[in-house]
Amino acid sequence: MSQGQRRKFLLAAGALLAAPLAAQAQQASRLARVGVLAGGGASWHAGSEPFRQRLRELGYVEDRTITLVVRNAEGRAERYRELATELVQLPVDVIVVQGNAALVALKQATQTIPIVMANIGDPVGAGFVASLAKPGGNITGLSNMAEGVSAKWVELLKEVAPKATRLAVLWDPRNVAHASRWREIQLAGKALRVTPLAWEVRGPDGIERAFSAMGTERIGALIILPHPVAGENRRLIVGLASKHQLPAIYPFRDFAEAGCLMSYGPTNVDLWRGAAEFVDKILKGAKPADLPVAQPSRFELVINLKTAGALGLTIPQSLLLRADRVIE
Repeated sequence: MSQGQRRKFLLAAGALLAAPLAAQAQQASRLARVGVLAGGGASWHAGSEPFRQRLRELGYVEDRTITLVVRNAEGRAERYRELATELVQLPVDVIVVQGNAALVALKQATQTIPIVMANIGDPVGAGFVASLAKPGGNITGLSNMAEGVSAKWVELLKEVAPKATRLAVLWDPRNVAHASRWREIQLAGKALRVTPLAWEVRGPDGIERAFSAMGTERIGALIILPHPVAGENRRLIVGLASKHQLPAIYPFRDFAEAGCLMSYGPTNVDLWRGAAEFVDKILKGAKPADLPVAQPSRFELVINLKTAGALGLTIPQSLLLRADRVIE
């Protein structure tokens, strides 16, 4: 081989070796872009830091190796489609979503960008995934409920208000998860000899109308189903429940902290930390279709004793011993 040929060979070999190294360097320096479509309420506010913390634990450095693009509808359902479209068009590598209605808008906006559910009810019944074990498509993540939790709300209220015979439920019938929870509440009510009555809530005005109607129905207790409208108006709901002397329960602890009698359900911290783990797997190459949907394994009971006193209720000692937290 002549000296000129040898030089060309070495240059060519160097180029071949440099190409993958350059590609690796480019890939390593690439900023992963993660979109967040939040419905509102306390979920994102309570979950934001745990979500970021879990990403840090997994090795991500915000604004160096990963960036979060957050869009929060703040309980205004009419904004979901606009915000979902905005995130899809940026574009982003993966989108984390809170709330069923927000996921409906996001599913309409993309069938290709991976979507991670952070706080979604009944994803199979809502048609978001084919099954929990094999979701298929571009959606996976966490369901915020497990079978039997809705019945547990009825049981807990009946335990603190045994004389209650009529139970109000604030819900949004457009939410498929609410429909499945409503069926479970009805079955539990039949077993415990309490009649559930549903009131539709789509905004603050609906909340006030519902409570006004409850006054003529001899309502003895209240279940608030999780929804961004409820989350954004929790102080209004808690205030009206207090005014009408209604023991009430909600899935997440922010309501109990705001003055609701009880909460029972998963924690927003667990859900959002779990969402970060799904984001990590997808950014490392996993496909949503191959990642089974996770369900919460830990549920917490929070009781507000101050509210119980204001309602004239004595919480059974057996229930206080089962509580994860008692607010005094």
